[in-house]
Amino acid sequence: MQESRKAIVLLSGGLDSTTTLAIAKAQGFECYALSFRYGQRHVIELASAAHVAKALGAREHIVADINLRVFGGSALTDNIEVPKQRSTASMNEGVPVTYVPARNTIFLSFGLAWAEVVESSNIFIGVNALDYSGYPDCRPEYIAAFERMADLATKAGVEGHQRLRVHTPLISLSKAEIIRRGTELGVDYAMTSSCYDPEPDGRPCGQCDSCLLRAKGFAEAGLPDPLLQRFMRQT
Repeated sequence: MQESRKAIVLLSGGLDSTTTLAIAKAQGFECYALSFRYGQRHVIELASAAHVAKALGAREHIVADINLRVFGGSALTDNIEVPKQRSTASMNEGVPVTYVPARNTIFLSFGLAWAEVVESSNIFIGVNALDYSGYPDCRPEYIAAFERMADLATKAGVEGHQRLRVHTPLISLSKAEIIRRGTELGVDYAMTSSCYDPEPDGRPCGQCDSCLLRAKGFAEAGLPDPLLQRFMRQT
């Protein structure tokens, strides 16, 4: 059976997932973008995801509703303060409170379900094990384990029609390398949203871990952040 060139791409609307969608497109995949409204405080990222999916030519874009706020346990889904102004060293110490319990497992499971429906054996996810905030579900060994599980979990897998591959094109890249790669592919990062605690208009706080890592990445890439330039033009 010839491998389908369809791919499910998990798309938050952030810098990493946007770059991942651009890479999947560049590799010739017909992309089905999957986003989630999961009770996150930065739900404004979904507006960015819709913009990105359209701009990058996704075949279809679905937003799945999952209320992880009923469990809480994260600064993104509970009444817990988002950490601000942390040093890079602090970010590398343990798992931060912005970790959402089992989030990537939940998201990948939804991706697996949609992949089976559209007869795809490919899921793209923008996890990163280097320049990231220590999340346990961004590690290569986790992704490999999910692939093994997936082949046992679906009708297509059991019947031998599907051997799932979870593509992680950013997993060993620094944030600066991710930005350079996306820029090479023509990604307009002004349409992305990375902040964990943005203003109602989407203006980033500039102080949370995600904002600081983004700023560090653009600085090391030697490029201005077009998102910040966009908001500066509006003031």
